[in-house]
Amino acid sequence: MTKPLVLVTADVKSIDGYNWHAAVSTYLQAVLKGSDAIPMILPSLGPDMDLDDALDHVDGVLATGSRSNVNPQLYGQDPTEENGPYDPDRDATTLPLLKRAIERGIPVFAICRGMQELNVALGGTLLTEIQGLEGRRDHRAPTSEHQDERFRIAHPVEVTPGGCLAAVLGEDAFEVNSLHRQAVGELGNGLSVEAVAEDGTVEAATVTDSAGYVIATQWHPEYWVTTDGPSGKLFTAFGDAVRTYREKRLGV
Repeated sequence: MTKPLVLVTADVKSIDGYNWHAAVSTYLQAVLKGSDAIPMILPSLGPDMDLDDALDHVDGVLATGSRSNVNPQLYGQDPTEENGPYDPDRDATTLPLLKRAIERGIPVFAICRGMQELNVALGGTLLTEIQGLEGRRDHRAPTSEHQDERFRIAHPVEVTPGGCLAAVLGEDAFEVNSLHRQAVGELGNGLSVEAVAEDGTVEAATVTDSAGYVIATQWHPEYWVTTDGPSGKLFTAFGDAVRTYREKRLGV
């Protein structure tokens, strides 16, 4: 059987006078190896593109992390130089993409910025520069030239009993990496918390009563998909969901 297709969201980067639409290879490799699916980068062309046309041909959506942050204007706050950089073309594409995918029951895996996009798309807010908030740990990556150090496992999370994440990973606490400056604030409509850090930061969420599989993580399971147990299980579960959706879509 032909492998399922997964749309992967894209950043817009200005290089040599051109706008490049790109996704980090670790996400693409995680879909390929961890979910046994074919990743396809969706350009961030905003309203110029009919998202339903794209979703008609795929079996899942992976919303990636990024160095850019969701523009606070999209959840009623003011952008600041400290909180940037921003990527308006990605915002204009990924937020409606996630909302529409969920409405159609297409499996969604949202990671880091992707989780924040999901929350904003459903009417929620974000906390910015959380390392400066009282009682919060510093969730930013350590300063290092080595990616393995930046993405190292950093802190434990507590799993919500009986939830979607618990069905994949069990209910015991486990360790995750941490590379973010903002986090979920007020939950979007229909979102429920699936895991939290010791300082109360929301680390995973799902969409309650969604027609399809939805998992969002604030951490980065794509980086350790072949060596870390929970990371691998998350991508395996996503792969199972997209294959089930593909069978339904094709009527096989």
